[in-house]
Amino acid sequence: MIRIGQGIDVHQLVEGRPFILGGVTIPHTHGLDGHSDADALLHAITDAVLGAAGRGDIGTLFPNNDERWRGADSKELLRLAWAPLKKEGWRVANLDCTILAERPKISPHIPAMKQSITALLGIELDACGIKATTTEKLGALGREEGIAAFAVVLLEKK
Repeated sequence: MIRIGQGIDVHQLVEGRPFILGGVTIPHTHGLDGHSDADALLHAITDAVLGAAGRGDIGTLFPNNDERWRGADSKELLRLAWAPLKKEGWRVANLDCTILAERPKISPHIPAMKQSITALLGIELDACGIKATTTEKLGALGREEGIAAFAVVLLEKK
């Protein structure tokens, strides 16, 4: 059985928070705002995995009105979402992600993000693609008000 899932997440940039993306803390003047650590890339991946398995989305599993998830590490949220699927026999065949951000420069951090994500999902490095681009200064993302992350996953089950 093969299933495809997609995930999209957008978070506002604010002062006073760390900038965490793909499980990696990146030096920047602003961080992503959210109920958890606001790791938009891991949130998009979590939604993609859940969607492929027909299990809803990250907001259903970890609602932002539940204080248990305030400040939560998004790596742990992905682990909690992935564990039951893995136990059922699902495996990630491949994952492809795109990040939209003007700043900070994302490309130097992609190898560390790939290490983090592949370790979380138990996949090989070459099964994880991460790309970054800008919006050429267009719109809210172009004005550096936030970032967006997109993920597509292919799940397999024997």
